[in-house]
Amino acid sequence: MPEPVWVPKLWFALGGLLVALVGVEAVVRLRQWQRYGTTLTSYYHFATDPATGLRIPEPGHSVGPIAIDSLGFRGPELERPKPPLRIRVAFLGASTTFCAEASAREATWPHLVVEGLKAAAPELEFDYVNGGVGGFTVSDSLLSLEHRVAPLEPDVIVYYEATNDLTVDTRRLAIEAGLYEAGEGEPSSIGDWWLTWYLVEKNLELRWRTHRGADELLRFDPRALSRPFEERLTRLVRAAKERAQVVLLVTFSTRMRPGQLPEVQRAGAASALYYMPFLDLAGLLAGYAEYNRVIRAVAGATGAILVEGEDSIPGDATHFADSVHFRDPGLVLQARRVLHGLLAAPAYQELVARRQAGAGD
Repeated sequence: MPEPVWVPKLWFALGGLLVALVGVEAVVRLRQWQRYGTTLTSYYHFATDPATGLRIPEPGHSVGPIAIDSLGFRGPELERPKPPLRIRVAFLGASTTFCAEASAREATWPHLVVEGLKAAAPELEFDYVNGGVGGFTVSDSLLSLEHRVAPLEPDVIVYYEATNDLTVDTRRLAIEAGLYEAGEGEPSSIGDWWLTWYLVEKNLELRWRTHRGADELLRFDPRALSRPFEERLTRLVRAAKERAQVVLLVTFSTRMRPGQLPEVQRAGAASALYYMPFLDLAGLLAGYAEYNRVIRAVAGATGAILVEGEDSIPGDATHFADSVHFRDPGLVLQARRVLHGLLAAPAYQELVARRQAGAGD
């Protein structure tokens, strides 16, 4: 029996589709490599820290511009024990401190801050710990400080984070209100090996999740919402002050700002609303404003150094890769405001003076 005439056409069409899919995947992976130095969906690998159970960067792993040391921190190996006259700066926070979007380790804002400290006191030795980890909340950073960072004897601790705690706290209320389910929006396993699928799935999910009706939005009292964050942040700062001579809190910068045109706000809020789809623009603005108020209040109550100027970094696509992560130009401005706050702080000036006196003996 002869083969139906449509069968060769079907095989030809399927072959063409396969070639097209392979071509698209190749282009997507090339773009991923050019931007992040990897063709994987994740910019770097994670491992479980045996001492804390925390999900941390895999020790010793390198991909593209990201190199993880033997302790699971982004950066070069640290000298242990720390030389007595060296000033060691520990940066705590989440992905906005880890800076996966930076073109190189030297472009991350923690690295730029320490380079500025070196330039201001060239006779002293400096190094740093980048303790930022994607997804970390204040509670995670406290656990990391106690078990991973404190043994490295930091002299200065800088903390920068807010968006993950805002996400956790609003999700809790949204779950209670029946507006969100735990694990909602997690990508399928297909995306682990098919990058095109991962990106398409994520963008379709983003479009769906950011177009909810008014009855699907979370309404909240900002002060009530932020109370647990204030308690967690206060515990972290007190623990940091027990372990370091200088402690800084940095207000959190976002791409979306009050006063922007609605379409500009929507573009700036896109990735934040992906993780908090039960909020609208007004709710997101109120949340970030409240969490920055808490950062200021905790700094005042604990005596930590406060670094402000979050809006000194322009809220645009040149400085932000998404709602909260900086591109290289934003990293420069973030480093500038942190460096200025640190150099102007009497506690830091006293630390430098003591080390300078010791170096002269």
